[in-house]
Amino acid sequence: MNIAFKRYMPIGAEIQGDQGVHFRVWAPKAHKLAIYFKDALHALDDEENGYFSGCIVGLSAGDRYAFSIDDVDKLLPDPASRFQPEGPHGPSEIIQPSQYRWTDQEWTGVRLENQVIYEMHVGTFTPEGSWHAASRKLPFLADVGITLVEVMPVAAFTGTRGWGYDGVGWFAPTHLYGRPDELRDFIAHAHSLGIGVILDVVYNHFGPDGNYLPFFSDAYTTEKYPNEWGRALNFDDKSCAPVREYVRENACYWIREFHFDGLRLDATQQIFDSSPEHIVAELTRCAREAAGARDIVIIAENEPQDSNLVRSPNVGGFGLDAIWNDDFHHSTHVALTGHNEAYYSDYQGSSRELAALFKYGFLYQGQRSSWQRKSRGSPSRDIHARQRINFLENHDQVANSGRGQRLIELTDPGNFRTATALLILSPGTPMLFQGQEFGSEKPFLFFADLGKELTDSVAQGRQKFLSQFPSLTSIELAAPHDPVTFSQSVLDWSKCECRVDIIDLHRDLIALKKTDPVVSIDGKHGLETATLSETVLLVRFYDPEGEDRLLMANLGTDLAPTIFPEPLLAPPPGRRWLLVWSSEDRKYGGAGVRPPQDEEGMWYFQGHAAALLKAAWTTKVESR
Repeated sequence: MNIAFKRYMPIGAEIQGDQGVHFRVWAPKAHKLAIYFKDALHALDDEENGYFSGCIVGLSAGDRYAFSIDDVDKLLPDPASRFQPEGPHGPSEIIQPSQYRWTDQEWTGVRLENQVIYEMHVGTFTPEGSWHAASRKLPFLADVGITLVEVMPVAAFTGTRGWGYDGVGWFAPTHLYGRPDELRDFIAHAHSLGIGVILDVVYNHFGPDGNYLPFFSDAYTTEKYPNEWGRALNFDDKSCAPVREYVRENACYWIREFHFDGLRLDATQQIFDSSPEHIVAELTRCAREAAGARDIVIIAENEPQDSNLVRSPNVGGFGLDAIWNDDFHHSTHVALTGHNEAYYSDYQGSSRELAALFKYGFLYQGQRSSWQRKSRGSPSRDIHARQRINFLENHDQVANSGRGQRLIELTDPGNFRTATALLILSPGTPMLFQGQEFGSEKPFLFFADLGKELTDSVAQGRQKFLSQFPSLTSIELAAPHDPVTFSQSVLDWSKCECRVDIIDLHRDLIALKKTDPVVSIDGKHGLETATLSETVLLVRFYDPEGEDRLLMANLGTDLAPTIFPEPLLAPPPGRRWLLVWSSEDRKYGGAGVRPPQDEEGMWYFQGHAAALLKAAWTTKVESR
């Protein structure tokens, strides 16, 4: 590479002031490579290492260009294009990121402590489906207590709608939601409100349409490993170094040029690499370097919930910050719906399981999974509770209900409130899915617009995947390509004004999670759990000063007044239990709060309800 040119990335188009625009691309399949601009071809120099590069005068920010390989008529977008204004099949646009005037100079980034995450799909988050429209909702999220927005993938993909997991222009934020600077506006506004923003990225496969990388090199993918979504990326096979560079630089790009506060890595169990430093560990390390003084968080989706992902590289780990906790979702889902078919069959939803979630975080830590017919998970007692991302809903799990039903429709209101308390007050980092905070009943369905040639195969693939659920074989699934499927998934914000009770529920619980001196530290001083029945759970958070907390949750019917021989119910010496919060408060739409203990010490556990108690001094002690 010509060292006379200042580049932020080793690939792509970068403006060099008066000298023009410098281009660099890895294209080992090409004998000649040229830039097509204003009806003319401008040859690039062969570096003789698989890369072509050169500086061309006469181009500036906003100009569009394409690549021509070996004088073939077909024009190709830049593999590292910063913007595709007409989508993946169109020309690339030259972007000058330094022209944007950031206003977040005082922003120091985010750490995982005390975060409340909010998963968002920009295209369905508002009727407009744009960055500007989403930005207008950020003050509301801040008021509820959201501190970290996790944006579903935005890398350019084919069509007019989609989840984003079929991205092919990995450096180009999709034009469907706005221009790159509008994304920057969204992030800058979030930062001004105290909200961080992380991006969901997909490094396990390329989308099936619009992927032009094979024209440049066959080495981007490999047949060395089986992959659920096509060919696996090549991180350890022949000519893998430029592929590793491509992915590593992509991770750094989002952090550096858009000020994202971190990344969520999709399906890391499908990222295969036998190199001394796994690509996931490498991109994590490099992303932190790209952030400079800012703190960022890197979160993994990993079906086996491999705890080594979040261990320090000093002990052989990958150095990430957290892992999605599917166990929490699956067990609570069974408890709330009573259904445990398909991958839910490994769970009973019992109070015993819920107790284990509070105490151990992951339920599967290496024992056999009946559904998978093999061992699942790994020991994780040594990782911090906050490193597990707990949730009741996410994009996959809502869509996998077949009709895209939200949890509020699948269970009764009391248990919805109870589960919300378990989610937010449990040790771990809670995550909400868009609309959950106001009880949205709008479905979130699987939608994709990948062109007529793929319409049938996409629909058949979806049908095959959901066939594992016997209860779904009798229903007609929404067609992924149908625009109605997409429009049905758009949030209806007019309903937000009608559900102040659910908004207050989330706002108050989040405030408790953040400010309660005992609950907020995720059981740092120890916690114990007990079960009083198949549906009644007790969690005691211990405090060195004796100000313990007792969380009671009952997903079943009322448990009649009685005395329980359960030591967790005994308050610390000289103290008594004082009710702090109840899900049955009429403020939240409850039936009314009944004190959990009477003057004779008899306990009463309201059905479909949760309550939080604190150990307070008795009147006699307080009068001293």
